[in-house]
Amino acid sequence: MQYLEEVMAYLGKGVIGIGLGGSEQSFPADPYAFIYQEAKKRGFRLTAHAGEVAGANSIWAAVEKLGVERIGHGVRAYEDPQLVSLLKERQIPLETCVISNVRTGVCKSVEAHPIKQYFQQGLMVTVNSDDPTMFNTSISQEYLVLVQKLGFTVSDLKRLSMNGIDASFMSDDDKRLMKSQFEKEWEQLLNRYY
Repeated sequence: MQYLEEVMAYLGKGVIGIGLGGSEQSFPADPYAFIYQEAKKRGFRLTAHAGEVAGANSIWAAVEKLGVERIGHGVRAYEDPQLVSLLKERQIPLETCVISNVRTGVCKSVEAHPIKQYFQQGLMVTVNSDDPTMFNTSISQEYLVLVQKLGFTVSDLKRLSMNGIDASFMSDDDKRLMKSQFEKEWEQLLNRYY
């Protein structure tokens, strides 16, 4: 609560939301439920790491106890088909980080990562680089891995990039503007290479 009070003065001035990161086992959702409720009342956007190491139950807790709008990772949602259905129905974005999930051992290989399965099932997945310095990756490298190892098409990559805009905490006007810009850039890219 002390941190929430301290950042309150910066809401809308560079600070837009709160998140819970790190190991879900060390920092489970339950003790933070009150803080998330209070943050939401005050106008903060809400996200949390879940389903990376601790499993599907941590995603349930983030959604039901914290009321998050996005899930950091969400890799292990597949453990609970009812959870997958809920994530699809509510279109709660999963901030997938394929390369870091492999490098931390959460997934045995890129091919074992569930991002393609989630994408095909209609879940709102986005592609993220997690911590680029720590995991020696970038969004470009993440996209390349999706194409080379998981058979994503250029059209799929475009959809993923648009999902990133939809999942962002930007205003609706800013989202429309950015989507328009992305449409032009995708068109230029496709015309240049295809």
